[in-house]
Amino acid sequence: MDKIWLKHYPAGRPAEINPDEYRSLVELLHECFNKYGEAAAFTNMGKTISYRQLDKLTADFAAWLQQIAHLKHGDRIALMMPNLLQYPVAMLGAMRAGLTIVNTNPLYTAHELQHQMQDSGAVAIVVLENFAHVLQEIINTTRIQTVIVTGVGDLLGMPKQGIVNFVVRHVRKQVPAFDLPGAVRFNSILHEGHFLKLQEATLTHDDIAFLQYTGGTTGVAKAAVLTHRNMVANCLQASSCLGTWSLRSETVITALPLYHIFSLTVNCFVFMKLGTHNVLITNPRDFSGFVKELGKYAFSAITGVNTLFNALLNTPGFDKLNCSRLKISLGGGMAVQPSVASEWKQVTGCIVSQGWGLTEASPVGCVTPLDSDFDGSIGMPVPSTELSIRDDQGRELAAGASGEIWLRGPQVMREYWQRPDETAKVLMPDGWLRTGDIGRMDERGCFFIEDRLKDMITVSGFKVFPNEVEAVISEMPGVLEVAAVAQPDPHSDEAVAVFIVRKDPALTTEQVLDHCRKQMTGYKLPKHVYFRTELPKTNVGKILRRALRDELLVKQ
Repeated sequence: MDKIWLKHYPAGRPAEINPDEYRSLVELLHECFNKYGEAAAFTNMGKTISYRQLDKLTADFAAWLQQIAHLKHGDRIALMMPNLLQYPVAMLGAMRAGLTIVNTNPLYTAHELQHQMQDSGAVAIVVLENFAHVLQEIINTTRIQTVIVTGVGDLLGMPKQGIVNFVVRHVRKQVPAFDLPGAVRFNSILHEGHFLKLQEATLTHDDIAFLQYTGGTTGVAKAAVLTHRNMVANCLQASSCLGTWSLRSETVITALPLYHIFSLTVNCFVFMKLGTHNVLITNPRDFSGFVKELGKYAFSAITGVNTLFNALLNTPGFDKLNCSRLKISLGGGMAVQPSVASEWKQVTGCIVSQGWGLTEASPVGCVTPLDSDFDGSIGMPVPSTELSIRDDQGRELAAGASGEIWLRGPQVMREYWQRPDETAKVLMPDGWLRTGDIGRMDERGCFFIEDRLKDMITVSGFKVFPNEVEAVISEMPGVLEVAAVAQPDPHSDEAVAVFIVRKDPALTTEQVLDHCRKQMTGYKLPKHVYFRTELPKTNVGKILRRALRDELLVKQ
């Protein structure tokens, strides 16, 4: 397929980028430190650190990892935190020490955390103390030897009572008791590291920057191997799509967690490259508090998913905010609904742009021009990227036809970590990545997402896989058969619905949900439970999830 989108590229967007511009993310990082100096880098809960302070803090953290923890080049370190100042310090510091980052959802259950730690082979972890009790349950089954515990108030300089009040207000619960012998406090590490000299790691394009876990296009969670070249390329690709916008010394609101690939690449690395001031929102689900926080800043950019934009629009006080400096509103992770985009523009005066991608592509593959009206498309491929619409046999289809979207570019992952069989399913020998999304391309080279090739369920931008939900529920003695499908939801785009054939007639909805809560994190939990005497099946006995989804659509 000809790259017809190049003929329609907005002014200032190059056809190609040069991944060799930086040897690693760390080289890009040093450029930021030197270029922006005393400018604000990150703010959280009213505490701000400059690019120069970030340079020092990350160096201290890295030196401790090398000289006290004796972590080696390529060792994996897990980060299990929400958006706090400690996250960029730990992540960038570990990278400067030559380590590979394993981003971990802090709300994981012990079952989910155990899988990720065992699979990644992580030997160290930084965990927020509110979730350390979960780590305690499974740590003896992992290779983890270095445990770094941090409190919410670390780096904020708060008195003890202020920290207690802060935890109650922003994390919504006190710290559960935990016992992790040998655990080291985050602030102690920074103090010790201050007196140590960092031996800056020599990193190349081939070094692994992140093991970023995803369900991929099929199956249970596995790690996309994202190299420094992948991440540098995507950072340059995404930043080039900002066109003539200049965001140096301006402010971006980061409500999506930095452990999520969209926020990690765009909010952290792209906006750092531009010298932007990044405001981290720790608990965006507290929308009243979120709006109050927004009122403190003349913010120029915000990223989010459809449900976040929609919730803000429906939070009292948001329409009173001064959004006169807002230049970029970027949606990703899930489709932005036209009604939400329209109301957002009406209230803020800013057009919602859309980006699209997947973890396996670091993640950005397409971005709409920032000044073009919302039309539901995901835009055109970013520079140095090819997209192609293919049929079931992998043959390329013409413009206007629907098929699976294939992607090729320097941002495509190297492989799935230790999963050659899964890698072979999605990575073709000529470099094409099968994305698993169904879409079409119009005559301008703009792409539209139409459906999902697999049965994944998208809850507020997070992927939930039916196989995982079904496996957990089928463990219950009272369950004979179960199927998990997506049910449309006005608040989260989709919700998890499960259809169950009972073995025990006394089995209740609450029993099912209680079992799920012990095994799965919140966004994966079923919102709807339906009991049936039988489930629709194919002539070979496979459950027809499509028929169940269609049944739910009829009820809407």
